[in-house]
Amino acid sequence: MLRLILYSKPGCHLCEGLQEKLAQVQTLTFDLEIRDITTREDWFQAYQYEVPVLFMAQDEDASAETTADRSLLIPLPRPSPRSTVRQLEQMLQKYMLDKTQ
Repeated sequence: MLRLILYSKPGCHLCEGLQEKLAQVQTLTFDLEIRDITTREDWFQAYQYEVPVLFMAQDEDASAETTADRSLLIPLPRPSPRSTVRQLEQMLQKYMLDKTQ
């Protein structure tokens, strides 16, 4: 199953908007992990000016940031706050196809 990781912080309206849209996605099945960057200094230093940051986790077979559970994180482009849920679904489908090829 697809696993998405969203780096976020409290009070971030862009983060909340993306999380809400991800919750409305119906054509794809995925687990969503929300990581609050204020809970770890390394996350905060990496993403304090970038949130929301969305990654797709996959098996360790490519070069990308490695998580504690040894899966690799593939950065996904940040969708525009004006993107619709359907546009978000299309973007995720594109990256899922790229992952399987």
